[in-house]
Amino acid sequence: MKTVRHELVILGGGPAGYVAAIRAAQLGIDVACIDENDRFGGTCLRVGCIPSKALLESSHLYEEAKHRFAGHGLKIGEVGLDLDAMMARKDKIVDALTGGIDMLFKKKGVTPYRGRGKFTDSQSVQVQGTDNVLVQAGRILICAGSRPASLSFVKEDNDRIGNSTTALAFPEVPKRLVVIGGGYIGLEMSSVWNRLGSEVIVLEALDHIMPGIDAEFAQLAHRVFKKQGLDIRTSTFVESATRDGDECMVAITGGEPIRCDRVLLSTGRSPATDDIGLEAIGLETDKKGFISVNANYETAVEGVYAVGDCIGGAMLAHKAMEEGIVCVEQMSGIKTHMNYDVIPAIVYTHPEIAMVGKTEEQLKEAGIEYNKGVCPFGANGRARTLGEIEGRVKILADAKTDRVLGVHIIGARAGDLIAEAATAMEFGASSEDIARTCHAHPTLAEVVHEAALAVDGRAIHTV
Repeated sequence: MKTVRHELVILGGGPAGYVAAIRAAQLGIDVACIDENDRFGGTCLRVGCIPSKALLESSHLYEEAKHRFAGHGLKIGEVGLDLDAMMARKDKIVDALTGGIDMLFKKKGVTPYRGRGKFTDSQSVQVQGTDNVLVQAGRILICAGSRPASLSFVKEDNDRIGNSTTALAFPEVPKRLVVIGGGYIGLEMSSVWNRLGSEVIVLEALDHIMPGIDAEFAQLAHRVFKKQGLDIRTSTFVESATRDGDECMVAITGGEPIRCDRVLLSTGRSPATDDIGLEAIGLETDKKGFISVNANYETAVEGVYAVGDCIGGAMLAHKAMEEGIVCVEQMSGIKTHMNYDVIPAIVYTHPEIAMVGKTEEQLKEAGIEYNKGVCPFGANGRARTLGEIEGRVKILADAKTDRVLGVHIIGARAGDLIAEAATAMEFGASSEDIARTCHAHPTLAEVVHEAALAVDGRAIHTV
């Protein structure tokens, strides 16, 4: 087997890996990136963030055309669904973006290797697949990512019973779809298939959906999703899910079994660290499979680093990307850091839900006094013209310093609006700073401005 050497080898070509590779190349490091898939981009680009958002957008337009265009005076006749064309559009987007990484690697000088990479020692990774080579380096960065979590009592067959990857490519719209798990991914995919005509039943073991987000906003979202037709059942425990011919049977505690066409298991993600040769270098994980690192992302093995989903924390692509950048910059002697208090998170349902910083529950638990400002979308002129009046913005600010501690948004384009809040928090801004900044009119951003004014009881357009 051929042996090649680089200064840095990155094991995994997902958001953490490919971004770290590009940044390393920019810094003049001879870097290689290894991934077992034929396309770089990891779960996010291939079977996660990007394809799911493509389907969310297409299904949203389908629903708009069926139910809301008439209100704008648009008469288009009967609206039909071409699921194959919708899926083809999704695939085309994925192909364009993953192909873009190949182009970037070539332009930036990153050496790609395609194949399964496994440690043979702390400075060597054996690649088997399209490329069969032993890659060596003084530093190796693990970007192994994660995979959908499984449950022993849910018998997945990657067809009738599967995970989020399976749900991105159903060959037809299920008549009835059961989604196990009421988190971000489960609700996004529930929205897609509900819009396209499925009867969707969401089963969540907790007494609320979307654990971890502000409780008030979780309740608001629950009500909105129920109005949209989702059958959300909280405090519901699944005992088993099995296939029965072309149907599935889901057994729940204390209730009648649910018969359906398909089952989507969406109960979180697990680190993909179980088959990359960690035992060969004596690197242990915790019971869940996560790798421990220090502030510089160094593992217990000298010269071996790790970032992204495999080290835990928020399993978000942008968090992984930033960690990859910070890690290689620190390797190069650049003084940089990762601010884990300012990582936005978004649920791409309709309306969107976005948040950054602390929730009210977290502030109360920590004993931090805060002031709150709220503005509903219904008070915003731009929201009215868009026909998107459902939702609100909530800003939480320190009662003593007025520094913004958390911002929560449910409403149209919340995922874009949260960027202003994240920027403000990164620079230690106060709610007064946001309130004193002139926001263009008419824009949705004025909802954020109005909420900032409301922190100090100075809201203009709300009572």
